[in-house]
Amino acid sequence: MPDQNEDVSALPFERALAELEQIVDQLEKGSVALEESIAIYARGEALKKHCEKLLRDAEQRIEKITLGPDGRPSGTEPLDVE
Repeated sequence: MPDQNEDVSALPFERALAELEQIVDQLEKGSVALEESIAIYARGEALKKHCEKLLRDAEQRIEKITLGPDGRPSGTEPLDVE
């Protein structure tokens, strides 16, 4: 298990997601004591929020190419993900 004291906000997306998956697996198996379950659940919540933020930030950086009347690329605009 990764260092529980490591700052969640400093983790790259892939590491945060991998740790979150480990936590979910442990909680589903019931392989940890109640007190530890509470602690890792709280960390899992922080990891989930961090992953969601990183994904939102990535979506905001993505742009779609706009085409002119002739079908050629004419520029970019923000990607509407909704």
